Formats: sequence, C-alpha cells, structure tokens
Amino acid sequence: MDLKNVESRRDVLLGAGLLAGAALTSKAAGAETPRAKAPTGGNNGNTLTTKDGTQIYYKDWGTGQPIVFSHGWPLTADAWEAQMFFLASNGYRCIAHDRRGHGRSSQPWNGNEMDTYADDLSELFEALDLKNAVMIGHSTGGGEVARFIGRHGTRRVAKAVLMGAVPPIMLKTPAYPGGLPMDVFDGFRKAYLADRSQFFLDVASGPFFGFNRPGAKVSQGLINSWWRQGMMSGHKNAYDCIKAFSETDFTEDLKRFDVPTLIVHGDDDQIVPIANSALLSAKLVKNATLKIYKGGTHSLGDTSKDQLNADLLAFVKA
Repeated sequence: MDLKNVESRRDVLLGAGLLAGAALTSKAAGAETPRAKAPTGGNNGNTLTTKDGTQIYYKDWGTGQPIVFSHGWPLTADAWEAQMFFLASNGYRCIAHDRRGHGRSSQPWNGNEMDTYADDLSELFEALDLKNAVMIGHSTGGGEVARFIGRHGTRRVAKAVLMGAVPPIMLKTPAYPGGLPMDVFDGFRKAYLADRSQFFLDVASGPFFGFNRPGAKVSQGLINSWWRQGMMSGHKNAYDCIKAFSETDFTEDLKRFDVPTLIVHGDDDQIVPIANSALLSAKLVKNATLKIYKGGTHSLGDTSKDQLNADLLAFVKA
C-alpha cells in the first residue's frame, strides 16, 4: 500500500478501520477485582476495574438523563468532547470511556474484540447504575453499541445513535458482496506495523477529516489531536482491533434494536463508505431514522460539529 497516495480509493478504504475504536485495559491475573463506586456527576475522570482486572478510564460530566459515548479506532473519549460539552450544558449527564487498549485505560494482551468491548461497557452501565440512557457510537464505537444491544439488550437503554458506524460488516462476505476484500485489511495491518506513527499522521491529514478534498480548510490542531490520541493506544490492542472492526458481523445485533435509533452518516465518508454501512444498517434496524450529511466526512463530530450537536439534542429531547 502506498501511504503517500492517501487520496487513492484503496488507501481511503484502508482507513475504514480507523474509526472503529480499539479497547484498552491491562488484565490482572487472579481473582475478581472490586468495581469502582458510582461517582457523582461532574467528575473530570474516573476509573472502573472490570471483572478481569482491566482498568477502564471514563469521563462523567453533568447531571440528568445519561448519554453514553463510544469512540472510534484508535481514539479516546476525548474525540467526543465537543458533543459532551454541548449536551452536558443542555442538562444531560455525559459519559465517555476509553475502550480497553486505548487512551488512559490499561492495555491487556487479550480481550481486544467486540464481545469483550461490549461487556466492559455493560459493567460500566452497572457500576454507575445507568438507566434510560442514550447510547451514541462512532465508527468502531458504533459496532460496540450494536454488540452491546445484541448481548445485553435495552433494559438500560432508551435510544441509540450510530454515526459513521461500521455495522453491519466491513469485510466482503457472501452475504455482503459490496464489502472490502481481506487484502485491504491485511494491507492496513502491514502499514500499521511498518510505521504506525506516520500512518496515523497520513490518515488524519487526509481522508479522516476530508482534508484531502479540494478546497478543504485544514486544521493542524485536529490532525495533532487525532495523532496524539492514536499514539496513546496500546500497540497490540489497536492491532487486534483491526480484526474486530473489520470482520465482526453485526447483522443479528442490529435486528435486536427495539428503541428509537438515529443513523447519521456523511455521504463523503472516505473511511466507512455510506453504501456498505449506514444504508444497509437503516434497513436492518426497525423504524430507524437515517440522516445523511451532504458532503459530510467521517468525522462529523468535528467537521459538522454544530449540525451534529443540534441533531443529537433534538433526538434525545424527542
């Protein structure tokens, strides 16, 4: 794969996994570790210890109905700060965690796959006793939300949002012939291992934010922030997550959605192309509302921030 040619279709599609958020946590051997107590609202950061001893970092801002955010690969809870600040300022409790293997969470050797990601999030729901929550997932985080509902149901969930999300599946399969072939993700892994720092820079400065488009207003700050978050991820954790976000089939999970669901996607998403993701998911989720952002990038939370914030507020208030 030619990393310098980030505008080529192949490299753009290779970026497809970037959103898929990897999880991070370091597993302690032995007996179950006690969980953290539920915090009061407004804390800057807290830590939950899961049953397998993994430390999960999370932010907990504001008070009111809980809104729980799941980030993309290879980022952190910081990717959601613009939405968290806006919604917490409008009377909601906003919670976002660093998935195991990412950010400030620990970096376990094992458990870097969707079932464990969803189970970690379920433990966080239980520890904080979250009820009537709105779940919002971006890219890989959208897969995490889908698998959470598939495995744990909607007893604690009122609504769901999938934004630039990877479901139903990124990999080309007999059921999804429009997906990406395996050699795309093999090339992605090869590039990651060769020089992940430079690769992160190339993706952030190109297809992720749409900065490779003619006339795009490039933000070096966004590029630097994306690179910083990516480099905080565990090397093996983020590597394993490539398989998690590309090969996991969320079809049956999406069929189990029984709460109001908003599916948001940019029609110029170069990382997770809309035709093989949102357009298919909208057919699998009962009574889903599909909102397409014309010219929208993969990172709507940054490049279409005001529009997304307004749409999220309207959806959670409805």
